[in-house]
Amino acid sequence: MANRTGLNATQGLGPFSAAEVSTFQEAVGLFFMVLLNVIALVANTAVMVVILKTPLLRKFVFVCHLCLVDLLSAIFLMPLGIISSSSCFNRVIYSIAECQTLIFLNICFISASILTISVISVERYYYIIHPMRYEVKMTIGLAVTVVVFIWIKSVLITVLALVGWPQDNGATSASKCTVFWSPGAHKKIFVIVFSTLCFIVPTFIIFAVYCSIYRVARIASLKHAPVPSWTATPRQRSDSINSQVTIITTRNLPPRLSPERVFGGSKAALTLVLIVGQFLCCWLPFFSFHLHCSVNSVTPAGGPGEIVVTWLAYSSFAINPFFYGLLNRQIREELSRLGRNCLNRSLTQDLCLSSPEGSIHENFFQFLQRTGCTLETQSSYINSSPRNTVDQTMMGFRIPGQIPEETN
Repeated sequence: MANRTGLNATQGLGPFSAAEVSTFQEAVGLFFMVLLNVIALVANTAVMVVILKTPLLRKFVFVCHLCLVDLLSAIFLMPLGIISSSSCFNRVIYSIAECQTLIFLNICFISASILTISVISVERYYYIIHPMRYEVKMTIGLAVTVVVFIWIKSVLITVLALVGWPQDNGATSASKCTVFWSPGAHKKIFVIVFSTLCFIVPTFIIFAVYCSIYRVARIASLKHAPVPSWTATPRQRSDSINSQVTIITTRNLPPRLSPERVFGGSKAALTLVLIVGQFLCCWLPFFSFHLHCSVNSVTPAGGPGEIVVTWLAYSSFAINPFFYGLLNRQIREELSRLGRNCLNRSLTQDLCLSSPEGSIHENFFQFLQRTGCTLETQSSYINSSPRNTVDQTMMGFRIPGQIPEETN
């Protein structure tokens, strides 16, 4: 009887606990979506301001363009993604034109961001592997041409997604206004082209470029590693044939691998793992999901899978300024310098505003000191004569080695 009563109580609490869990999950999901949006806004704005305000950092034009694309995504795309993903906005209804605009922004900003990341990797390759060629060919005209090509390609890919949409003035729920739920007639062709041009090809480019950079860094670390002590010790010169052969062979043999040589290029390897790993973690689930669902005509129930992979992709907009901007020592140092200057300026203004009388008195005393010094200088110049000058010099200064006279 007691067991039966406990079972009935558990069944009674089951729906209530499930509702609580669902509400908690929605709150946590909404919190992280808003947090990613705020981080993307702040981080991209900070890196852009640092690059634009510092003349020496304006060479990072593609990093600045990446921050601009991610900032536009954080302003327009991510808030609309919050509306489409959270159940708090289930009653929001979009018209066909509004839904087309959202999908246009979605695909266009994703394409521009990924293509810019590919361009940054190629630029780093030429900057490290072929520095002379980079200095000659990397001009403002080439940078502008590459940026224009990125946007033209992104717009053309987006137009393909909007082909075949219904022309009526119907409406759809905000949760259905996503890439997967779009009613385009050529959605399967679009997803294949979109995944190939904006993920598969850029992934091969990024991986090949950073592997080449790692290989060059590895070779450089092996060449510049410290010489082992057994090769640096001087030896007695011998004219025998055996000794000369021994010296020649030991010079040609590869040196012993010290810990520095074994782990040489670790920074380049870490950079390769971080950048390629971050790119794959953010974008591989997104494109894999859309390819699988479009090719196999799979319809996920309720669309929670698309929400997860979409926000994994959107997290790239918040992570990119850290990986491509703040990991650079020059940008990081300049950002800290600007932050200190702004903080010191605000503290100085607060002190001046809090004690205006003290600053007035301080300025007045400084004025008196300056005028007093000026008057003393002028009076000493007017009243001085050659004789007085000599006497003052003799009385005021001592000749080196002179014994001072005692006056009774």
